Amino acid sequence: MIIHAHGQSDPGRVRRHNEDAFAIDAAQHLYAVADGMGGAAAGEVASHLFIEQALRVFRTASGTEDSESLIRSAFYHAHEAIHHFVQQHPETRGMGCTAEILSFEADRYLIGHVGDSRSYLIRDNQIRQLTEDHSYIQEQVRRGHISADDARTHSMRNAINRAVGQRPPLHIDLHSGRIRQGDIFLLCSDGLNDMLADDTILEIAVNPQHGLAERSQRLIAAANQQGGRDNITVVLCQVD
Repeated sequence: MIIHAHGQSDPGRVRRHNEDAFAIDAAQHLYAVADGMGGAAAGEVASHLFIEQALRVFRTASGTEDSESLIRSAFYHAHEAIHHFVQQHPETRGMGCTAEILSFEADRYLIGHVGDSRSYLIRDNQIRQLTEDHSYIQEQVRRGHISADDARTHSMRNAINRAVGQRPPLHIDLHSGRIRQGDIFLLCSDGLNDMLADDTILEIAVNPQHGLAERSQRLIAAANQQGGRDNITVVLCQVD
């Protein structure tokens, strides 16, 4: 199994600072995206603390841990690191981040998810959202109170109810499945999917005329063309 990957992050057209962060460590089978939240640049601190802890956990693993254990450990260590930072810097109270971690083990993938960043699987020219947003609006969609299309533009679409670094204790969603040759995984912050419909994301992400780097650039450019209201981060992974 060979995984080709590329990641890119952009502040967008409205925000002055980029509070997103990402990591690609092919040797450790680690692919991650984090989207910070909190004022006074605290969101940027939170997302980078998450990525720092994820890299540390995966790179110092003994080799006996499975992917699920590593993902859980990365989330919990990041959660504690952010919480500790807030204790030392009370002015950053309220900071945290949403996050995705993708890892591969033999012929399977495993995803850890908290918040409203997303993981998608593109297979057979179809796109499927693997994660479910931890947000008030997603609950309304699940209950049938609003449509998925309306949710993309709703004024409360960014009101999340779960984040790394915030109390109460952290709960992580885990998703797993078998991989196939040609599968494309997309991890992204909500700055991408808030701007682009799934069909648009699919069209750009599967274009065989472009490599992963250009597809990543085109996804970000398309989100900026639609307004770029938030930071935009994408990580594309293709199974060969």
